[in-house]
Amino acid sequence: MLDDPRTVRITGDDTAAMFRRTEDADAERRPDDYRGKPVPEAYVWCNLTSGNGSRALWLLLLPFMVVNLAHWMRPTSRHRKRLVRTYGLLVRLIGLTLTVLLVAAACELALDLTAWQCAGTPKCADDRSWLGFLATDAAGHGGWWSQPGRRLAVAALLPAALTGLLWYLSHRTWSAYESQQPLPQQPDPEEETSRTALGRPGFWYGRRLVARLRAAHTAAGLLTVAAAVGTSAARHDRRPGGPALLDILGWALDATLVVSGGVVVWVVCRRGRTENRLDRKLDRTLVRWLPLSALGLLVLVLLYAGWSRPEWRSAGRLPGDATFGGIALVQGLLVLCLAVAAHLLYRTSPDARTAIRGFGGPAVAMLSCALGGVMTGGGAQRVSDWLDGTQGSIAGPAVVLTWQASVIPPLLVVVAVLCGWFGVRTMQRKRREMAELERDYPDERTDLTRTRRIAGTRARAALTDRAPLLVGIISAVTLLLGAAALTGAWVTDEVPAKAAQGAPNILEGAAETSQALGSWLIGFGFILFITWGRRAYKDPSARRTIGILWDVGTFWPRAAHPFAPPCYAERAVPDLTWRMASWTRATNATGGRLVLSGHSQGSVLAAAAAWQLRPSVRRRVALLTYGSPLERLYGRWFPAHFGPAALSSLHREVDCWRNLYRATDPIGGPIQLHGDCGPQVDRAAALKDPLAYGRTEEHPLPAPILGHSDYQADPAFAEERARLLARLKHGVPSPRPATAEGVTPAPADPPDRAG
Repeated sequence: MLDDPRTVRITGDDTAAMFRRTEDADAERRPDDYRGKPVPEAYVWCNLTSGNGSRALWLLLLPFMVVNLAHWMRPTSRHRKRLVRTYGLLVRLIGLTLTVLLVAAACELALDLTAWQCAGTPKCADDRSWLGFLATDAAGHGGWWSQPGRRLAVAALLPAALTGLLWYLSHRTWSAYESQQPLPQQPDPEEETSRTALGRPGFWYGRRLVARLRAAHTAAGLLTVAAAVGTSAARHDRRPGGPALLDILGWALDATLVVSGGVVVWVVCRRGRTENRLDRKLDRTLVRWLPLSALGLLVLVLLYAGWSRPEWRSAGRLPGDATFGGIALVQGLLVLCLAVAAHLLYRTSPDARTAIRGFGGPAVAMLSCALGGVMTGGGAQRVSDWLDGTQGSIAGPAVVLTWQASVIPPLLVVVAVLCGWFGVRTMQRKRREMAELERDYPDERTDLTRTRRIAGTRARAALTDRAPLLVGIISAVTLLLGAAALTGAWVTDEVPAKAAQGAPNILEGAAETSQALGSWLIGFGFILFITWGRRAYKDPSARRTIGILWDVGTFWPRAAHPFAPPCYAERAVPDLTWRMASWTRATNATGGRLVLSGHSQGSVLAAAAAWQLRPSVRRRVALLTYGSPLERLYGRWFPAHFGPAALSSLHREVDCWRNLYRATDPIGGPIQLHGDCGPQVDRAAALKDPLAYGRTEEHPLPAPILGHSDYQADPAFAEERARLLARLKHGVPSPRPATAEGVTPAPADPPDRAG
């Protein structure tokens, strides 16, 4: 970015920092050398998303990250604050069900498949020496730990440890990210009353909400483990002739679990985000005692389950169907309610460019639930196969999980049809682009191979604009297939292959094929997921690839799920804002200004940082964005925060804003503001890519198709940058001599992201 291999860090740390060229390191002390010249600075923040190997663990948090995105996809609304709060509440409740689902999946693996089924079946346990201390013989006898309640108590340590790990990761990143102090906001007489939410003082400081949600979700995870163990023991104690004392204890623990679960839901519903002010309060009592109370209840349940019950035998499955079926039902109902809320919000301020006409949030929330289901079913199927293989000695995973796996092949058929349709549309667009190329490169001798390659790149780049349709259809089909799977599991209480026995041959064959193929696919997907995470842990290049996914997924604060990967913007935006504010304050005597330049996700950070400045400072900033997803991705998918009104206000509030884009770029695009704003922001036409069609004097070798990268190679970049600097210089007097307190620096340009 600095066009010089000799660079030096001027402020920041190993995670994110500002760099200059070595020769510019002391520019402030040599004002005469920089009279009329900019001082380039680069902001490097890539380690926030693709740093050390522990980032690979974030893959396990993918469903949490996706549901957190759904919170920010709320449609633009007018005067519907209560409905906006309802929308946020519904997303937080969906996030809570995902935590319960993940911990329930761990309980399925450890408690049901391993401790209950395999350890209680001699044929399965004989091949697993590490299960020897839990195993029973053919007569049901074994060691002290072999009683079912004690086996469950030991196995419960695994999901409890998983919950503790999630708490630790969330707390660790909370201390590193959410603890960053934003720029203090002081009253400004020029402040407008209708600012976008990204400019509010508390938007990038969510410590209080994340701490509350972390406590609630940790308690929910521990209570899920306690319920899995306690209800199994209580069900045994309620049999006729059972011990009265244990029966009473079982009822008491069940009632306590219900009350505790109600408290957790109340905590999640009670408070949302505080954005209008910098809320530094922490609910320390709740944050500390809610998880500890749940942990204490779990210990009591484990002691209760470990009580001697010599006559207790484990057979069949634990009641996982009711658990997983109930979670799926609740998730489906919440997604439908979220869709209703999104539709009502969209109707108050409709915009045709909003993704899926306002249903983007519900669609993405549905996909997060589907991801959680795939991880749950895939893990259960793989562990079942590993423990039992093809022996058939254990009952296997819950029936509803098998039904959910069986609907994956039909879903993939729908996806294949959509991909085929998109392929046909892409070929049609490619033919149109081939005709356009003749007008873009006149007087050039036609090279059919070259033309096809350029036109194909343009046509594929346009697929980004069809993503909302793809996501909408897949989400709707997933909801319908999930409802069908849940109905089939509850009505038949059998896996699909057995439930279809006696049906017409074509139906029976389809059920058997779908079940077998779905089981294989979901297991393969789980293995692929784990392999990808393992490779990312060891390979920095793979970790950088995953970091691209985190660029969008972790830009937003954790408003719906505390176990989602941390929001890097809560570090990056204050960094940029503090740097810009300190520069303009230090050069106040000369009216110091700067050009803020951003590529790709860096342009989103640049806009967010500019919104956090005071209006009087913001008007001394010029924006140069290129390859920017501000409108193409963020404006459509996050309309309440990056819609036309928000981007138009940003254009009015900064000194000037120019945007560069290419037709071959699958990510960046024009800003497309309404009225007179559009031509003032977007360049008149997309940049040519490649720069030359054939061989020329300037390009004797074939020019590459650059797509989303290397915008600086286009002369238009230097041209627009020079125009912005010239525009700013009209309002900047010449630098003054050094004072006793320091030296006035020259105008700066440009903080940007590392490629």
